[in-house]
Amino acid sequence: MTLLHVHDYGGDGPQLVLLHGFSRSLADWDAAATLLTAGHRVLAVDLPGHGRSPGISPWTLPAVVRHLADTLDAHGVPEAVVVGHSLGGIVAVEYARANPNRARARAAVNLDGFWWGREYPGAHRVSEVLLASAGFVAPPGYIEEKVVFSARLGIPADRAEAAARAAARPLPDGRWQTLPERSAALEIQHELEKLGELGVTTWLDGLDCPLLLVQAGRRPAPAPGMEWFADFSTRFAQEVSDELAALSRSCPTITVDTIDATHPMNLETPEAVATLVADFVRGLVQPSHQQPSNIS
Repeated sequence: MTLLHVHDYGGDGPQLVLLHGFSRSLADWDAAATLLTAGHRVLAVDLPGHGRSPGISPWTLPAVVRHLADTLDAHGVPEAVVVGHSLGGIVAVEYARANPNRARARAAVNLDGFWWGREYPGAHRVSEVLLASAGFVAPPGYIEEKVVFSARLGIPADRAEAAARAAARPLPDGRWQTLPERSAALEIQHELEKLGELGVTTWLDGLDCPLLLVQAGRRPAPAPGMEWFADFSTRFAQEVSDELAALSRSCPTITVDTIDATHPMNLETPEAVATLVADFVRGLVQPSHQQPSNIS
């Protein structure tokens, strides 16, 4: 059994479990989690190999789901709405899939967690960029660079710095080991490519618990020389949007929304993310043992 690192934000009400994205940590949720404690019991978890959680090998989605279940059991969380951003959104969906009787997963929220397959046009070029940066050792000025980049998205410097520091490990020579380390990062990329090959519609087929699927409504300005990636991500986002729209029309348990933010929405607009999640949870049908009687 591998127990993952958890931060319990406290609060009272329906239980929420918050999961972060690839190469990030639970610190990304600090601002939104604090807001959500007004009506929920909130925990955030570092995924394996991220933040302060131990690594696993091989890094597979079924293994992550098992370790997450063990961790939540250890913290007395028998049932929760699992909310994930990016990679965490994919894990949230897979957690719901692994618990079809809803004894653990009452619902899932996926915030911009979608991926493409190996054969998707342009995917090979993206893979090359990701492979080059997977688990790299960053120079001493890494944190400052992350703060400057985050400022372009309107993320406050203190929030950006805390999140960047939590997502990497300092080395004795002043450099930073980005997380997860390279071997796990490559395994994660392989898992994502396998999932992406299914396509969104096939991936979500058969899930009958309530799902909130959210896309980022804006794309950031491309970095110099990366205009090609902006075109790639815009095209992919539109195709995902078309699939989600069709799914929401045919499947009553799926709710689709967008948020006026770029991909790191839980850092960029935590208030809007917290409101979206709280409204979704409020609208969930109560478990049958809590439903009011119809007897008159």
